[in-house]
Amino acid sequence: QVQLVESGGGLVQPGGSLKLSCTASGGFFTDMDMGWYRQAPGNMRLMVASITPDRYTTYTGSVKGRFTISRDDAKNTIYLQMNNLNFEDTATYYCNTRKQTFNWGQGTQVTVSS
Repeated sequence: QVQLVESGGGLVQPGGSLKLSCTASGGFFTDMDMGWYRQAPGNMRLMVASITPDRYTTYTGSVKGRFTISRDDAKNTIYLQMNNLNFEDTATYYCNTRKQTFNWGQGTQVTVSS
């Protein structure tokens, strides 16, 4: 049973940066398309970034140019570097495969506030 553990969230001021990590235990996602998702209160969980095993990346429009997804398959970990954060980025962030194969982890809370 693969477990996903997200970390790196926190409270940050507008314009600040955070780097999120997601590590999978109990399995490997080396050959899988991986994604970062976020969910704000009252909203659906939506993918904001994805990365293929070949490191091809995609981003939703609102984060393009500010967020960077990466992966380290040797560590079974994916990352999300988030720069120039704004209030709309406040959400709980999760990782999963692009097909949402695994059970969801606890997520990591990102709060952008002045």
